Amino acid sequence: MTTKRRRTARHLGSYGDADVEGEVLRTDALLDALARRELVGGADAAIRLLGALVVDVDSQRLSSVSITPST
Repeated sequence: MTTKRRRTARHLGSYGDADVEGEVLRTDALLDALARRELVGGADAAIRLLGALVVDVDSQRLSSVSITPST
């Protein structure tokens, strides 16, 4: 079940251009997918870069760094 988030004041007004509204919605969907750690693909280099960055950051969290305090 998907819930609609409240929009900021920037999103409350109309852009006056349906193409721009559509782009904003597609960008929101893409960012939401990245936040859910879903694989995103496409020909756009920026999208591939963001996807690779998410994978890189997640793999760094799993590195073998000791968090045991030294005595």
